[in-house]
Amino acid sequence: MITWIRKSSGILGMNSRNLSYIRPHNLKKAKHLADDKLRSKTRLRKCGLPVPELIAKITSWEELDNFDFSTLPNSFVLKPNLGLGGEGILVVYGKKKMRNAWIKADRSVVSEDDLKDHIRNILDGSFSRTHTPDIAFFEERIKLSKVFKPYSYKGIPDVRVIVYNNVPVMAMLRLSTKESEGKANLQQGGIGCGIDMATGTTTTALQGKTKMIEYLPGTRLPLSGIKIPYWKEILGMAIKAQKVSGIGFLGADISIDRDHGPVFLELNVRPGLSIQVANTEGLLKRLQRVEGLKVKSVEHGVRLAQNLFGGEIEEEIEELSGKKIIGTVEKIKLIGKDEIEKEVEAKIDTGAYSTSIDTDLAKELGFESVVNEFSKIDLSEYNIKPENEKKIKKDFMDKYGKEIEGLEDVGVIFSSSGSSIRPMIKLKFIMDKEEVSTKVNIINRKNLKYPIIIGKKDLKKFLIEIK
Repeated sequence: MITWIRKSSGILGMNSRNLSYIRPHNLKKAKHLADDKLRSKTRLRKCGLPVPELIAKITSWEELDNFDFSTLPNSFVLKPNLGLGGEGILVVYGKKKMRNAWIKADRSVVSEDDLKDHIRNILDGSFSRTHTPDIAFFEERIKLSKVFKPYSYKGIPDVRVIVYNNVPVMAMLRLSTKESEGKANLQQGGIGCGIDMATGTTTTALQGKTKMIEYLPGTRLPLSGIKIPYWKEILGMAIKAQKVSGIGFLGADISIDRDHGPVFLELNVRPGLSIQVANTEGLLKRLQRVEGLKVKSVEHGVRLAQNLFGGEIEEEIEELSGKKIIGTVEKIKLIGKDEIEKEVEAKIDTGAYSTSIDTDLAKELGFESVVNEFSKIDLSEYNIKPENEKKIKKDFMDKYGKEIEGLEDVGVIFSSSGSSIRPMIKLKFIMDKEEVSTKVNIINRKNLKYPIIIGKKDLKKFLIEIK
C-alpha cells in the first residue's frame, strides 16, 4: 500500500474529506437522516427504492420484556438503529429444532437469552455513534445471489458507491470472509474489490485496510473480473438516493437479492477512504472532475460515471491475469493444412469441452480427404457408451489411423442430441492476437449460425465477458 500511495496522486485524505466535502455538502438534517437507519429506509421506500423488509423493532426495555421471539423467522438480521461500521449487527442463518434458538455464520447457537442480552446492549447505546440509548430492529436477511456464491463467506456482498453532484465517482464490491464473521465490512477483515465504473467489473482487491490480494483467501478464485449484475440500475439507485436524501457526498450501500435484484442497505454520510486503495486510485481527482457539472437526469449521471471513470478495465484485468478478454462471439483466423487460412466468426462455448468445426469449413482448410474417408466407415460396430470411450478411440485409431491421412484422433461425444464418433484434425487459430494449436472434431453444422464453436479446452489464455 505504501508503494501505491507514493506513486498515486489525487488521494483524498480524511481532513480534506471532512472539510471540503462532508461539512459543506452533508448538512445536519441530511446527517441525521442517514444516521437513523429506520427513518432513512422509510424515506427510500416511499421514493420507490427497494429496501429489506422490516420484521420488528424494539424501542424500550418494556417492549423487550413483552416481545414474542417465537414470531421471528428462521433467518434475520438484528441491527442497532444508530450503529457505526457494522458494529452490533447480528446475522442469523437458520433455526434450531429446539424452541427459539438460531444459528450464526460460524455455526454457533444463539438462544433467546442471547438475543435479549444483545438487544439490551443495543438499547443501552453500546453500538450507537454517540453512545446514547438506541433502538434494536429485526430485518429481512437478503438471499445470496448465485453470482456471488463462490466468493462470500456466509454473508451477503454489497456494493459501496460514492456519489457526488449526482454522479457516481467510485465504487467497490465488499465481500464477507470467515475473519469478518459473515459481514461485508473491511474494518472487520472483509474484502473490498475496486470496480470499473463503465462495465461494473472488479479490478483489484483489498482485505482489511492495507492488504492487497489477487485471490479469494484459501482458494485460487481471482477477485478481478467479477461482473456485477444490474450495474446500471445500481448506479441509478445511488443517484436517486442522493436526490431524495439531500446528502451531497454520499456512500450508497446496495446489495443484490437472489430473488428481487438490487436492494438498498443504507446511506452513509461519512464513507471510508479505503475504497481508494481497493481501486488503486485517488478519489480527489474524480470529485474535482464532476464539480459544477450540470447533471440533467439520473440517466445522464449514469452515463457520466461510465464515460468519465471507466474504459480501462480490459487492460487492467489482462495485466493482472495475463489473459485476453473476449466476448461470446469472436472473429478468428483459422490455419489449416499447408497453411491454408480462413477468417470466420466463432461461437465461444464454455459449456463444450472441445472445439467443433463444420465439415464444409474443414474441407476448405484442406481436410476434404479426412471428411470423405471417415464418412465411408460403418460406425455401428462401436458400442458408444461413456465406459467404452477409451477402448473405442484406441480400436478406431489402430484400425484406421494410418489409412486416413490427416486424421489425428477421434472424439467420442456425448450430448443432449445423442452420442457420436467424430474425426479429429489438428489446426491452429488466432484469436485476439493469441495463437492456439489444438485438435478439433468435425461435425455437420450447416443449419447452425456459426461454423465453429470453441470449447473451454482451448480457452485457457482467455477470460470471457458475458454481455
